[in-house]
Amino acid sequence: MNNDLYASTLKKINIKIIPFIVICYFVANLDKTNISIAALQMNADLGLTTSMYGLGVGMFYISYILFEIPSNVIMTKVGARRWIARIMITWGIVSVGMSFVNSANQLYVMRFLLGMAEAGFAPGIIYYISCWFPKSHRARAMSFFYMGSVSASIIGLPLSGAILNMHGLAHIAGWRWLFALEGIPAVILGCLVLSHLPDSPEKASWLTAQQKSWLNQRLQLDNTGVEVGKNHSWLSALKDKTVLLLSLVWFLQAFGSIGITLFMPLIIKSMVADQSSFIIGLFSAVPFIIACLFMYLNGRHSDNTLERSWHLGLPLIMSGLALTAAIYSSNLWIAYVLLVLTVGFNFALTPIFWAVTTEKLAGVAAAASIAFINTLANFVGLGLPPILGKLKDMTHSYHSGLLIVAVALILGGIIGIIVSRPPESRLKNLAYPRSGN
Repeated sequence: MNNDLYASTLKKINIKIIPFIVICYFVANLDKTNISIAALQMNADLGLTTSMYGLGVGMFYISYILFEIPSNVIMTKVGARRWIARIMITWGIVSVGMSFVNSANQLYVMRFLLGMAEAGFAPGIIYYISCWFPKSHRARAMSFFYMGSVSASIIGLPLSGAILNMHGLAHIAGWRWLFALEGIPAVILGCLVLSHLPDSPEKASWLTAQQKSWLNQRLQLDNTGVEVGKNHSWLSALKDKTVLLLSLVWFLQAFGSIGITLFMPLIIKSMVADQSSFIIGLFSAVPFIIACLFMYLNGRHSDNTLERSWHLGLPLIMSGLALTAAIYSSNLWIAYVLLVLTVGFNFALTPIFWAVTTEKLAGVAAAASIAFINTLANFVGLGLPPILGKLKDMTHSYHSGLLIVAVALILGGIIGIIVSRPPESRLKNLAYPRSGN
């Protein structure tokens, strides 16, 4: 093995691919979750109860669920470059359209259209990463990708809170400025995808022939031990036990990543009601700074040690325990710190989960399975926000809903430890040079 060739190839991929898809995912999650900040003004303007807001959030996931698997299968046929560009341009247009909503029913329709437009983006990029990065570098690559998602909360929440302060400018509500201004970048980036994302390593003009040859050989070797490979049809892959168990883990972790994220500003507001939207946005962003750090450290350590099982399951268990402690804490600052840790641990398993998934799956079966796994998790987005909203309206507290989230996280961690344990022989196959960064 030529270590210089290994390092130079990975360096080029990291520079050319990762920063751009991180920015794209940042914008994707900004447009998907900015409704959580918009709700600070929008709910009052449109006369929305917490239950109605929860239903509006959930409508996104109905269409997302319906179109997720078809979207990923189509991507393997038409190519990642064209399909990801199509996704970004259409969701950007719909996101701008959110600024024209005037009623609860219109909100439901626009959120449905937003889910339809964005369906397939996240699993499509995950599959795309697996087509470029060897196993030894995949968890770190996934961690950087998901930092784009988390950055949407770190930067996006305070930014969105600041945009809300434009309220009244040109006689337009702040939340309408929010949707309009944050939808435009998706359209611009969608156009740039056509020139910045090659469909595959073979079509990358910035890789040498030697680098392309080495990368293809490395990826083919990685795929020799997969449990669901190219010989599986995409439909048969969805019935595989490994795929179903991985789906269950991702479904349970979504109780935290979806439930807490979309209600974070409202939860913080219930704790510090006298603060401005900008301050609430800042408080809401802190947990996601910790999430970025935890994702990188956990992904890097997992790649370096070649251990996946505990790196996947233990953070999810810790997340559930921290949330449980936060619920029963009588001190607001301690509860807030525990909430920060809950989010950090919840996201820490993300790069490991997708590294494990793409190590077990390959080919079109992998594309469909990744979409299927993500689709099932989005049922949480469909059902949990309305439930959390209803429980809040009934009990005047988020405690009951968050306790459901905590139990789901702990259970998901236990199952994750079990399903991610590989045979000893597979660990030996992974033992090839790794970069040290």
